[in-house]
Amino acid sequence: MKSTMRLNMQFSIRPLSSYVIFNKSLILLAPFLLLLAIDAHADKTKQMNPASSVTPALTVTLTKARQVTLPVKIFANGNIAAWQEAIIGSEANGLRLTNVLVNVGDVVKKGELLADFSAESIIAELNQAKANLMVAEAQGKEAINNADRARTLLNTGALSNQQIDQYTTAADSAKARIEVAKATLAAQQIRLNNTKIFAPDSGVISSRSATVGAVVSTGTELFKLIRQAKLEWRAEVISADVTKIKVGTVAVITAADGSSFKGKVRKISPTVDLETRNTLIYVDLPSNTTAKAGMFAKGEFIMGQSSTLALEQQALVMRDGFTYVFMVKADHGEQIAKQIKVKTGRRMGNLVEIISGITLKQLLVATGGAFLSDNDIVKVVSVTAAPAKTPQANNAKK
Repeated sequence: MKSTMRLNMQFSIRPLSSYVIFNKSLILLAPFLLLLAIDAHADKTKQMNPASSVTPALTVTLTKARQVTLPVKIFANGNIAAWQEAIIGSEANGLRLTNVLVNVGDVVKKGELLADFSAESIIAELNQAKANLMVAEAQGKEAINNADRARTLLNTGALSNQQIDQYTTAADSAKARIEVAKATLAAQQIRLNNTKIFAPDSGVISSRSATVGAVVSTGTELFKLIRQAKLEWRAEVISADVTKIKVGTVAVITAADGSSFKGKVRKISPTVDLETRNTLIYVDLPSNTTAKAGMFAKGEFIMGQSSTLALEQQALVMRDGFTYVFMVKADHGEQIAKQIKVKTGRRMGNLVEIISGITLKQLLVATGGAFLSDNDIVKVVSVTAAPAKTPQANNAKK
């Protein structure tokens, strides 16, 4: 009886111990089984969406093109020159310069004395001409009186007709000698006047070759004068743009010293240069400009305004001589950067005109496009909205 009870108890205890050990093993293996399940789920997710594990190439801000109004311009280069330059020369021959009163850069008025010559010899010849005139007038008076008396005796027979004609001819000759003496006197007076050099117009002395003590001949250049101190810009414009420019068109000129000023078209050359195929456009410059004759200058002819698309300069990428932008669009939950070639045009400040390639609605990478390649995945942090109203571009030089 006791033996039977001991066997039953042993049989009952053994299965219970195995159950406890099995449960403890399950508790120990549970974390490992959970990790295996998580890994299996991750593998399945990767197979369904392979791109989800790709790291974005760049974090970007997006922007859009904006509608702006930009000025329409024609660009040109050219030289600044005097509107008209007067050459002031000597009309006296063989006289010595005794005084030079102006120098290069002096502003003079019309009729102002610039230089004078020694006039002693001219004065002596003038006095001689005056004396000759007095002699001719005295002799002429006597000859005229003799002729008048001879005519009173025409019908008396006291003098023959031949004698009367001789008196009349002598009187006419005396009158002619008086006129010759007057002309000689006038010529000497002109020579005396020519010993003084006066400014033919108001303006600025641009050149001086007159030297005190020099003996000059007729026609020798003494000074050059920029008339009215007026300058002009002689712009060289290609033939295709000449017909677009009219008299009165405003031009903004930038001189070599960096100064900028406005002018107006005064005249358009009727011919085209055979070598350059350019046409000269003459633009009057304001009197207060700092430009100097002979300077090189570049400029723009303002032709009006037009509405167009524009982007900030930093949104553009230059590659292989072309201009690109990066458009961002969603693809299977990812933001993909697509490279688009665009054609650019005018510039104003930081804005660049986009002639073709994009639209107003497209989202574009605002900065950092140079670090992207086509089809790169990006992370978008914000979208910069274009201003509701962009101020119109003015005509001033940017």
